[in-house]
Amino acid sequence: MSVLRSIEQKIEGLFEGVFGRAFRTHVQPVELARKLTKEMDDHRTVSVSRVYVPNEYSVYLAPTDRAQFEGYEGSMIGELQDYLAEHARRENYALLTSPKVLMETDADLAVGEFGIATRMAQPPSGRKSTDAPKSQPEPGATMIYKPKAAPSATEAVSPDELGMEREIVTLTVDGQQHEIAKRRIVIGRSKDCDVQVADPNISRRHAELRQEGATYWLVDLDSTNGMEVNGRRVKRAKLESGDTIVLGSSELVFERGADA
Repeated sequence: MSVLRSIEQKIEGLFEGVFGRAFRTHVQPVELARKLTKEMDDHRTVSVSRVYVPNEYSVYLAPTDRAQFEGYEGSMIGELQDYLAEHARRENYALLTSPKVLMETDADLAVGEFGIATRMAQPPSGRKSTDAPKSQPEPGATMIYKPKAAPSATEAVSPDELGMEREIVTLTVDGQQHEIAKRRIVIGRSKDCDVQVADPNISRRHAELRQEGATYWLVDLDSTNGMEVNGRRVKRAKLESGDTIVLGSSELVFERGADA
């Protein structure tokens, strides 16, 4: 039996039997493990001689999902970190430090949903490789995973039967769709903005789209002409999928949904 499979069985064992049936609609540790390694694979950075991957993983859970792990969250975090370390070893990935998993609560997540944000974090001291990537001050965009279908109340669900979808977040400006891949993006007329809008009525740095956990906010950056969300003039607004934003004379549409 491989080391990776052995660790996976330990993670599964944290949620077997009575607990597995009682909380079968909730997030399960084995699904967290598999999506954590997916995020590791998706955020590889190729240097001169190595392939670096994030070493810090923030996991966001709904309050009821987080509560179910009370009493053994520390053990689960240790197993998840071991799982990431073994996956990195098998794939010959380079890490700046041993993998670290942080658990966070996000009230905007529904039961069964969870988010993962990754970060390259430098060790507190010591020398680093000359080709190592720079440390990131904060995690990148949080990838939200949602159950594909709600399990039946009368069925026991195994970890292998749980399917998860990746969420895609976009802003559509004048028919052009921009996928949002960072926690903060600036919208404005300047070519230095993440989303540039060629509208003379828009300020050079007009507004900022911010991701806070599983929630997205639009914040006015003291623009000249302000902004509207769904016809209401605001300085800061929580965004929902399908919301219409007006900046200057331009209309933008915010969308979030599962990857097809």
